[in-house]
Amino acid sequence: MMQMILVGLGAGFATALLFASVASGSLLSILLFYLAPLPILIAALGWSHWSALIAAISAASGLALVLGPFFFIAFLIGVGLPAWWLGYLALLARPDPAAPDGFEWYPAGRLLLWASIIAALIVILAIPNFGLDEESFRAALRNAFERVLRAQTRTAPDAPLTIPGIDARRLIDLLAAVIPLAAGVVATITNTVNLYLAGRIVKLSGRLRRPWPDIAALRFPPYAPALLAGAIAVSFLPALIGSVAGILSAALLMAYGLLGFAVLHTITRQTGARPFLLATAYAAVFVFGWPILAVILLGLADTIFDLRGRAARRLPPAPPAT
Repeated sequence: MMQMILVGLGAGFATALLFASVASGSLLSILLFYLAPLPILIAALGWSHWSALIAAISAASGLALVLGPFFFIAFLIGVGLPAWWLGYLALLARPDPAAPDGFEWYPAGRLLLWASIIAALIVILAIPNFGLDEESFRAALRNAFERVLRAQTRTAPDAPLTIPGIDARRLIDLLAAVIPLAAGVVATITNTVNLYLAGRIVKLSGRLRRPWPDIAALRFPPYAPALLAGAIAVSFLPALIGSVAGILSAALLMAYGLLGFAVLHTITRQTGARPFLLATAYAAVFVFGWPILAVILLGLADTIFDLRGRAARRLPPAPPAT
């Protein structure tokens, strides 16, 4: 018990430092900020979800003491409780005599889906800070982006905002429309990367209780396509409900993009040019961004047509054991 508490307090201290580092404004601090959930996830996977909960609450309390009471709720909603919940789900298991270790562990595909849903919820719960209706929400976003652009261009508050070669009004409108969706995408990637890193670190330490999942074989639950289709359909509605559904759609589509990479890893296993194909795919997405659309379509196509199952059936049978 004492070890669990001490680990939780230590993880909470590390998380609070990572979260508060963004105040420095450097590029490295932004990376550290995105890694803030990592110590909580390590505590959850390596010790107990109770350690993770202690870490989340202690980090929130420390930030509230130093930065103000607002950060207690902001941290818990944005970092602490989401990391705790993912760690809790990762160690869920039920008896299964057919499994090698006698347990059926919470599927990796469901964890990825949860990571995207939590990412969307984090962004959605931040909306009331900008407004409680669509008009005030968009107006607050435009004002925020306008202040940023004025600071970058050193334009006085009472002077017209001008950017050489760019229509400033259109740019602000574009940012107000795109940034909430991009926030859902980035949060999905952040949740997934932190969960993966935490699992790897705990596995290397020998404390990971569940077997490492075959990530290339992960699948979403049957309701995932219906959830995505419903979110996309609702996103076309007017008012704030459409914006909320759009954020959820973006996060879920990013999850299907990650699923698409799993499909790509599987269907290229018997290809001699596999390293080149995978490296090209990752580099194209990282450098240009838009090729992720093709990877998302690959993930959706696998859901509909079972591309990995078809590829497995075309493989030659394994040689008999000797």
